[in-house]
Amino acid sequence: MSIRTPQKYIYYALQLYSSGLSLRKTSQRLFPIIKRNHVSIWNWIQSYKPQKILQKKKKVMEFIIDETLLKVSNEYVWLWVAIEPIDKIILGIRISVERSMLIAERFIHDELSTTYGKQSVSTDGGGAWYPQACKFLKLEHHLHSTFEKGIIERTIQYIKDRTESFDDYFPCRKYNCKLEHVMNWLNLFVYMHNKMIVESMVK
Repeated sequence: MSIRTPQKYIYYALQLYSSGLSLRKTSQRLFPIIKRNHVSIWNWIQSYKPQKILQKKKKVMEFIIDETLLKVSNEYVWLWVAIEPIDKIILGIRISVERSMLIAERFIHDELSTTYGKQSVSTDGGGAWYPQACKFLKLEHHLHSTFEKGIIERTIQYIKDRTESFDDYFPCRKYNCKLEHVMNWLNLFVYMHNKMIVESMVK
């Protein structure tokens, strides 16, 4: 009969992993408290359903948005990321198999404007989908400044590094995968990333 792991230890393990440790290193760090292997930690990541810690009252002056390719098993998907420029908090993420004006418009509307109001949008100008989406949503659009380009690129690279590490250990083997496990991991990452920022602001 398996012994249920107390929630506080699961949460601690998720914090350790999100901070940059591998699954095995997280298991080793947890060992003095409770003995769980790296597979258990992977299962916790899969099943964890984080709640958004940011509220609608969060004041956001601008959406800095970019997208990049992620490799999941032998397939590639698009990762859409939006951050704000002051605290570098991740405001929204989405994955899609295609990249188009419609997906950009849905991402901006559903993940950003609905929660934070209508703000200006900053992108790298790499495609016509952002200006078209902003025009449809009646939002101001401009190209990244050097500062905006730097912080969104660092955020995306950090996400890609952690996602790659996760998929290297446990690559997707599901036939006709709907990418739920990818979104589980990304939601966990965003939750932990934002939580650490918010907690550092309180101290």
